[in-house]
Amino acid sequence: MDHAISADTAVQAQLDRLWKLSPGADILGLERITLLLDRLGNPQDRLPPVFHVAGTNGKGSTCAFLRAALEAAGYTVHAYTSPHLVRFNERIRIAGRLVDDTLLAALLEEVLDAGGDIGASFFEVTTAAAFLAFARTPADACVIEVGLGGRLDATNVIAHPLVTGIAQLGIDHQSFLGDTAEGIAGEKAGIAKPGVALVTMAYEPDSAARVASVAMQAAAHVLPLGTAWHMETDAAMLRYEDAGGTVETPLPAMAGPHQPGNLALAIAMLRHQTVLTIPTDAYAAAARDTRWPARMQRLHPGPLVDLLPPGSQLWLDGGHNPAAAGAIAATLRDIANPGVGRSEVHLVLGMLANKDPVGLLAPFAGIATTVHAVPITQHEHHTPAALAATAHALGLATHTAPDVASALRDIAEIADQAEPPIVLVLGSLYLAGEVLLANGELPD
Repeated sequence: MDHAISADTAVQAQLDRLWKLSPGADILGLERITLLLDRLGNPQDRLPPVFHVAGTNGKGSTCAFLRAALEAAGYTVHAYTSPHLVRFNERIRIAGRLVDDTLLAALLEEVLDAGGDIGASFFEVTTAAAFLAFARTPADACVIEVGLGGRLDATNVIAHPLVTGIAQLGIDHQSFLGDTAEGIAGEKAGIAKPGVALVTMAYEPDSAARVASVAMQAAAHVLPLGTAWHMETDAAMLRYEDAGGTVETPLPAMAGPHQPGNLALAIAMLRHQTVLTIPTDAYAAAARDTRWPARMQRLHPGPLVDLLPPGSQLWLDGGHNPAAAGAIAATLRDIANPGVGRSEVHLVLGMLANKDPVGLLAPFAGIATTVHAVPITQHEHHTPAALAATAHALGLATHTAPDVASALRDIAEIADQAEPPIVLVLGSLYLAGEVLLANGELPD
């Protein structure tokens, strides 16, 4: 279950109440959320046009690109994303602004008053609160990110989205979704709806076949990369093409070789709907302006950054599965060795107990100079000693530390003083939230 605290006493009172009433763990299924929303007057049926996005990796970035493009086109946008990194409010963006504490407390109170006896999960209550806010506040569009899976996710009560999309697929959340790529693909494709475009990336044959099968059963129109739409990049530009023509944008400002694909997916979703008109320059604005916290985010000078030698780079990514690790490692390799010399790379790693440290660390062998393992407070996690043992078995020099600040101090001591190091904190979005708070960079 998500851990959430608030500096606002009214919000915290409702979060405490939620803790007491919820089952204390993530659960999938639509029965509780359906009953809860029915008691609230079914606000999910009164939302502005919905862009619904699933995926193992990249769905948050895709949602960020969607929102940026829509806002650049002059539209007002609601957005529902998860998890939050620092403040619970980050999950609910109403007409472009994070929900304020007064409204958030009132929404949570209303939902819990209506359905406190249902046993709804933390995420289900949050989803209901978001839908209430979105139904009551005018906007032109909603961008809604699936929380976990798709078919049985609480957001999947939306019967008539404008368009749906699936970002990159991989193995994650096996205890909920199964441990095969094909099975996970089927769960993600469960957001397909009759007569609605389902825009997807290109997947391995078995996964693609399962997505197509699920979509066919739902009477949805599958529009995969490589068939219905195409993309290519060069050193400076992304070129997107579909039956309606071509779009060219700058490469995304967000770091990583995977981000052009996420941008292209957002463009494809926008171009395969007919309700909202998106000018070409809005896509370029999305490429230039989109930022998404804890996705290869370079941190600004602050209490944590200042622990490193002058000129050092401190990066942050919440990636926690093998597919994410491959993309992160490729990005880090480009950052560390841009063609002139090579900077030392140090990892600060913390992971939840249900994540795969071997799968995450393997892509960094040959890149990382050291791995500094840390705990994740208030969550079940791999101990630093266990993470260090895994890293050592992969041939990586290892250290342990009680927290990120201590790890950074250790790195400052051992780093080559002639070449400022590159440091990446990764392994958990919860850890990423701790880092952002400690460095004074709250998402807005």
